[in-house]
Amino acid sequence: MTDPTLPRPEAVIFDIGNVLITWQPEDRYDEMIGRARREAMFATVDLHAMNERFDRGEVFRDVVQETAETYPEFRDEILMWHDRWLDLARPPIDHSVRLLRALRAKGVPVFALTNFGIDSFALSEARDTFLTEFDRRYISGHMGVTKPDPRIYEMVEDDCGIAPERLLFTDDRPDNIATAARRGWQVHLFEGPKGWAGRLVAAGLLTPGEAA
Repeated sequence: MTDPTLPRPEAVIFDIGNVLITWQPEDRYDEMIGRARREAMFATVDLHAMNERFDRGEVFRDVVQETAETYPEFRDEILMWHDRWLDLARPPIDHSVRLLRALRAKGVPVFALTNFGIDSFALSEARDTFLTEFDRRYISGHMGVTKPDPRIYEMVEDDCGIAPERLLFTDDRPDNIATAARRGWQVHLFEGPKGWAGRLVAAGLLTPGEAA
């Protein structure tokens, strides 16, 4: 049933990591090098902080190379973050991809707002071609700012020209959702595609059959 207390969204905004593509690098490293070695590396090296650097626009290869040289005991494993990127950023979340396409088939504008590096995104979209299907893409590496900095949300609003209360945004991180909500966006904390499908139905954007 449509929620009568909220205006009908004019555009839907997807995060990508853990919404459209699984992003659990610890699990992937467990597969590649074994859990014990992965735990030792992650306890020593802040790899998520490294990732944040190229999410803000620094050069992917350079950042990973610099980190690898800083921690020579894990050099080969750190270099995998670049050299085996496509083994880390997987698999796609198929139901979410279907929801993206169902919205577009209904003529609903669909945007991406994601913390993603310039070069790492290029690698992912070459394989996961649904990443090319958005009406607008807001990639942090190109924008020079990452969620949950309010500036990135402001940049989206300025570019798309849609009132905040007419934007419906899903993300798996509560801090990213909280900043959007403070700006007046409609939000959904992504905990799985089934819940997101239900929210899109409640917003009057898809029928239950289209959201299945």
